[in-house]
Amino acid sequence: MGQAGRTGAPVGPDRHDGAQEAAHRRGTGAAEAGGERGEGSVLPPWLPPAARDYLAHVEEGRSIRAIARAARVHPSTVSRRVRQVEERRDDPLVDGALRQLGSARSGEAAPEPLPEGLPALRRLAEGGAVLAVAREMEMAVVVRDGGEGEPHRLAVLRRAVAESMALRGWIACAEPEARIRRYRITGRGRVVLRRALIAGRTGQGLAEEPVPFAGPSPRSPAGEDDPRLRHMRSLLPESPLAGLARRRDGGGQPWLDRDLMEAGERLREDFELAQAAPDGAPDWEGLLRALLEGQAVPACPAGTPWAAARGRVLRALHDLGPGLSDVALRCCCLLEGLEQIERTMGWATRSGKVVLRIALARLGQHYRERDGTRGGRTG
Repeated sequence: MGQAGRTGAPVGPDRHDGAQEAAHRRGTGAAEAGGERGEGSVLPPWLPPAARDYLAHVEEGRSIRAIARAARVHPSTVSRRVRQVEERRDDPLVDGALRQLGSARSGEAAPEPLPEGLPALRRLAEGGAVLAVAREMEMAVVVRDGGEGEPHRLAVLRRAVAESMALRGWIACAEPEARIRRYRITGRGRVVLRRALIAGRTGQGLAEEPVPFAGPSPRSPAGEDDPRLRHMRSLLPESPLAGLARRRDGGGQPWLDRDLMEAGERLREDFELAQAAPDGAPDWEGLLRALLEGQAVPACPAGTPWAAARGRVLRALHDLGPGLSDVALRCCCLLEGLEQIERTMGWATRSGKVVLRIALARLGQHYRERDGTRGGRTG
């Protein structure tokens, strides 16, 4: 693959991506209509303008001025974009995404980051969470230090989706040369996550673009200082299990051991994936009531990751039965505190802890029986 020359230009997000991308789409359409792009070369619609310009210049050999004319921007803008992308190619995920885009004749090799990447973004927004990516591995894993040197697995993500997220600048790695690279969510990634959560609550879908009443203000292109987005931090609480796992009993042992913690996190992992379904999140409490009352549960489209995840959640809740399934769903998935659960369920004070431990133990047994393994989850 040919590569543009490196310069000392600073790397950072273009603060006018919205307006420039609209202009770039108009220009790209005109260019394709004129036959400037190779026949059959299709780039995915989510691709950032900088990556489009980079591929047009490096892969297709188009001049900076020709790209600028097609995109209706100044040549210096295109030149800056090309330098920015070139400098980011030290990141293996970014480099992998660009290599796939450069060699593929369609957008199939670079999947859209949303909605499949949303559960991973949500977990990365939690304290201490990182996306671990090893060489030659097809899957990336979101992990968090368990406090005793053993990380807890929070979510799993296809490497291709992780590459798309890195190319969009939602995650970044401080040590790209490490054997196991650890990516953290960026400021841009948090903005995208908040917008997706706002859109999900208002029924407008998982759009990356800002919605009219909840997007960033014109004076804050990155959205970091917009009070309408800042309050969305409350939608990213730490799991109650994480707080309980840090507590110690009278003998100095963790109140929740590793197996119990992983059983709850596994349930939440499937729950978060089911939440990202394009047709909207299920009514979990309604599904739980119908499940426990023996009623028919509405079917969802088969053959999708979201349908499979919802099926796993419902099977686990059905196996737990009344009471245990309520506390597991509310604490592990809906992230309700134990005091709130006790009030909702009409239980005695401090009884929620006991019921939760029983539920997690039964949940771990469910996963062991299903997997045929000793551990609470599979790799």
